[in-house]
Amino acid sequence: MTPNDIRLDGKVAFITGGAGGIGAGVARNLANFGARLAIADIDAESGERLAAEIREQGGHALFLHTDVNQTEQIHTAVEQAASHFGRLDILINNAGGVRRTPFLQQTEKSWRKHIDFNLISTLTATQAAARAMIAFGHGGTIVNIASSEGLRAAPGFAVYAACKAGMISFTRSMALELAEHDIRVHVLAPDMILTPGLAPYFEAAGEDGRAARDRYIPMGRVGSTDELAGVVIFLVSNLATYITGLTLPVDGGAIASSGWTRSPNTGAWDLYHAP
Repeated sequence: MTPNDIRLDGKVAFITGGAGGIGAGVARNLANFGARLAIADIDAESGERLAAEIREQGGHALFLHTDVNQTEQIHTAVEQAASHFGRLDILINNAGGVRRTPFLQQTEKSWRKHIDFNLISTLTATQAAARAMIAFGHGGTIVNIASSEGLRAAPGFAVYAACKAGMISFTRSMALELAEHDIRVHVLAPDMILTPGLAPYFEAAGEDGRAARDRYIPMGRVGSTDELAGVVIFLVSNLATYITGLTLPVDGGAIASSGWTRSPNTGAWDLYHAP
């Protein structure tokens, strides 16, 4: 084992939803460690800008305009990436999203939109990328970006949480099915990660809201996209070649706390705090 085992030189990574937020943070860091990037996103302006930025810094990046709600577009994008780079080694299933709505106020159309965006896109990209990895014969790694909501109750986000729970179960099944092809499959369950899109919501919470949030997270702060990307890089590198089927919260300890919070007065941990 050497420090070079964390490097991704020569490897090709395909990332959905890679033009902004968590996806862009992961893409930049994969490129920093030597991976060649295929960035699939519906946001053409941001995607082209990110790909150009990576190329200007000496990396290799291709933007592929892709609506992940359209399965054929995902298949086409994976084929284009594999053809362009001549191989495919890494898939990051990052695309997804949600709006808070009580379940009884949702329609079937809303359910299906959530499922297509958050779950069907993952199934489609996994099938397309795994077939390409097998065809090239180099093995590979798939990392699904789920959410802590897939590991706990999520009132107001019930269908989204069900999709993320589905991603977690799907990951375990794929880890078994694809092991014979030397393809490792993992799922990350991030909680509060600071992205440009979420920054205004964090700020709007005010001092009291931020204090409550930091009591809820044992490490006392939100995470960064770099911290999430660091986990991704480890899992897709040669340092993790005997790990598959992993479900890993990247949440500052939020899932581990399971309702325990730190008292603002005494600093003690408890399940509730009297006024």
